[in-house]
Amino acid sequence: MPTKLHIVGIQADLTWENPIKNLAFFEEKIHALHKEADLIILPEMFSSGFTMRPKNIAEKMTGNTVLWMQRMARKQRIALVGSLVIEENKNYYNRLLFVHPCGKTEWYDKKHAFTLAGEDKVYTPGSEKLIVTFKGWKICPLICYDLRFPVWSRNAENYDVLIYVANWPAIRIQAWKALLKARAIENMSFTIGVNRIGIDANKYEYSGDSSILNCMGEELSTLKKNENGIIKATLVKTEQDRIRERLGFLNDQEAFKIL
Repeated sequence: MPTKLHIVGIQADLTWENPIKNLAFFEEKIHALHKEADLIILPEMFSSGFTMRPKNIAEKMTGNTVLWMQRMARKQRIALVGSLVIEENKNYYNRLLFVHPCGKTEWYDKKHAFTLAGEDKVYTPGSEKLIVTFKGWKICPLICYDLRFPVWSRNAENYDVLIYVANWPAIRIQAWKALLKARAIENMSFTIGVNRIGIDANKYEYSGDSSILNCMGEELSTLKKNENGIIKATLVKTEQDRIRERLGFLNDQEAFKIL
């Protein structure tokens, strides 16, 4: 069973509500990166930016962006992760897709709607956590505002990697940095945060500050403010397992349920 996982996260300035342009940008980047990655992570709403006008860009699960992700994963033999706006049963979802190299697609609907931006008024929240098994690793993918809720992120499933895709604004970037480190330490898990950069149509600024952290909260890879580029690291499962066994912190968690 593989003990190493090669991770790449792409930090980028997203073109507002323009899936065609955004997909073309990411396709070029993925073509250049696929040989050094098992898993490539894109930001939250990577095809549109964090829009509260889902009618403008919502797709079905058979839509162009979903098909694009599946095609890229198969062609480049990678797993691909990112969120987009999906319409289903007359509801809109901020849905994260985890697409396997074979094209198999699993998804997670963002549980915590960002009320400050009115996300709760236009998007339906999810209720189920997703744990993906990929190359012998257990991966928990979440979305942006979920980062502020440690109970939802809690490592009750003994996952190995925690992922947050985000459009986290620059004005609160210190919280992003602090909470990523906290989630890594308290869950004894590799933790990855992939954020966007640039200024969106609502004049919100995003500084990126994407990072890959180990289970002790130490940075393995990070990007400077407003930098177009990638974060990448090779995660070694046996190293994390040894630290978990030696310290035993996860064994001391209280047992409780989210109601």
